[in-house]
Amino acid sequence: MINTNDLKNGVVIEYDGNLMKILEFQHVLQNKVAYVRVKMKNVRTGSIMETALKGSDSKFKLCYIDRKKMQYIYSTGDAFAFMDNETYEQIEIPAERLEWEKNFLQEGMEVNVEFYGEEILTVELPDKVTLKVAQCDPAVKGDTKTNATKDAFLESGFLVKVPMFINQDESIIVSTIDGSYVSRA
Repeated sequence: MINTNDLKNGVVIEYDGNLMKILEFQHVLQNKVAYVRVKMKNVRTGSIMETALKGSDSKFKLCYIDRKKMQYIYSTGDAFAFMDNETYEQIEIPAERLEWEKNFLQEGMEVNVEFYGEEILTVELPDKVTLKVAQCDPAVKGDTKTNATKDAFLESGFLVKVPMFINQDESIIVSTIDGSYVSRA
């Protein structure tokens, strides 16, 4: 058990039956009443909530999240398959649990899969990935004075804004955090 005064960023606790990861916390003393203002993320659903917790009278179960390095091997359409490189054990994660991540997954890519006991929580992608531009319009001459961008569809089907000089079949680096163009590969 952990009390409110021992909370830290990145700690996962059980709160109202949910696994919540502490994103931010702040100790507050207002009108001689002490409390902790907390911003938490539900690790199962991804929803974020903010709340105020009373000082030392609140105790929470500390939850340990395991991370396993696994390799993405294929998609069945309904699920994504990952393999542990040490044991060769394979797991499947339903596609609806990886709505954002599927835009950046590539066969053979190594990712961290997060577990709570036997429950699979999420896939942790690298911050940046290299993807090929599958389709984009050609650049228009004279459009280089401003920071003009154009739409480009990546090999995964994800739409990203790229500079005008990027061409079809070119590899680019994309941020997995916000889906933005970073640079040429």
